[in-house]
Amino acid sequence: MSSYENKLSRRAFGGAVGATAAAAAVGLGAASPAGAAQAAESPAAGSEREFRADRGRRSRRPNILFILGDDLGWADLSSYGSPNIKTPNLDRLARQGVRFTDAYSGSATCSPTRFSLYTGRYPGRTKGGLAEPIADKTAGLEPTHPTLASLLRGSGYATALIGKWHCGYLPDYSPTKSGWDEFFGNFGGALEYYSKLGLGGEYDLYEGDAEYKDLRYYTRILTERASEYVSRDHGDKPWLLNLNFTTPHWPWIADGDTAESAEVERRIKAGDARALWHQDGGSIEKYRQMVEDLDRSVGEVLKALKRSGQEEDTLVFFSSDNGGERFSYNWPLSGNKASLQEGGIRVPNIVRWPARLDGGQVSHVPVFTPDWTATLLELAGARANPAYPLDGVSLAGYLLRGEKIAERNLFWRVRGERALRRGDWKYYRGKAGRDQLFNLAGDIREQADRAALEPARLAELRAAWEKTDSGLLPYPG
Repeated sequence: MSSYENKLSRRAFGGAVGATAAAAAVGLGAASPAGAAQAAESPAAGSEREFRADRGRRSRRPNILFILGDDLGWADLSSYGSPNIKTPNLDRLARQGVRFTDAYSGSATCSPTRFSLYTGRYPGRTKGGLAEPIADKTAGLEPTHPTLASLLRGSGYATALIGKWHCGYLPDYSPTKSGWDEFFGNFGGALEYYSKLGLGGEYDLYEGDAEYKDLRYYTRILTERASEYVSRDHGDKPWLLNLNFTTPHWPWIADGDTAESAEVERRIKAGDARALWHQDGGSIEKYRQMVEDLDRSVGEVLKALKRSGQEEDTLVFFSSDNGGERFSYNWPLSGNKASLQEGGIRVPNIVRWPARLDGGQVSHVPVFTPDWTATLLELAGARANPAYPLDGVSLAGYLLRGEKIAERNLFWRVRGERALRRGDWKYYRGKAGRDQLFNLAGDIREQADRAALEPARLAELRAAWEKTDSGLLPYPG
């Protein structure tokens, strides 16, 4: 199938968007698409089924709970194939909504992907997005740049970010300077889970722009804060909560590992600049504990959401900021975090919205982080600033009305690597400097290089990559 026509299995995306004044830009009609659903991963979904459109489904604009794991690999959830990690809460979320098999992060490391989510644009559109990732106070997300939060806030949403920011440090950069009404979390790329010491030995837990002292396990703190936020009475305002866990990012410290925490803390205070990298620690078993703790934490927040009575009208989205690292289970993908091979950028994507989306669905449409920015803006009745055009496409029509998604290019660039996906084909150049071409439909592991067999296709995709690259900022130095 050369286009992304109806690459969806099991049940149709039904429903239409509510007709609030602010969301009037989102279409209300529904149409049955022209193609058959692709073969499903569930035995119940092998037959061809029509998309179901229910014109009677209406509700308010959705609350948005956008959850990010940190360095969680594509196959680290049991619903994505992990053989030893059990994630019942995220698996349940997938059964209640849509699980995307061909979803990608906006980049291969933490902060540029967050730039792509918050701006809806390639990281290379902004100076701060060129840092891969941000490591000091010289770069950040400029407060003047429109963000998902600022645009939704302008459309009447309450906004909050809980957890990892990693888009710049105080005094110049902060979530509260970029559209979020509330911030509770850490500014940097990593922190020790108990002491809250960051990469430079600084204390890194803040409420707003002020330090907040709490030496309990970080994931517990974030879970409590998020549960309180989704339980809150926001009045008539819909809300956006970006919930950014640091789990399962290094250091490899699970809840209760106080002795290991104390040793990492000691090394940080002694001036060991690489103590947080924890390259002499961790294990597959420790990683399993951390991912399963992330799953439990997501489950607690979802229970709080259900108790609040807001579950039906809340769109919940779960993803990772990039591919997995050392102990991640990436099979059958090649590469890890920081690489533009599939293992560095293909991530789990799960979306649930009970008021609008049927559960039990699997989508094989290639999507990436900036698409979700465009989608959420449309669903919220907000518009992008025309001076800062989006690089993603809204999936609202696909999700709600069964519209086809035209074949397009998904583009990535990091220092020393380039990649572009069009349909099932992927153009890739790694640090060795050799152009390669893979057909992901039959070679998800990127081992059968078709470059010599299909030189015209390779040249076409390379030219498409270079055209997009020419419009981005160059890397400094």
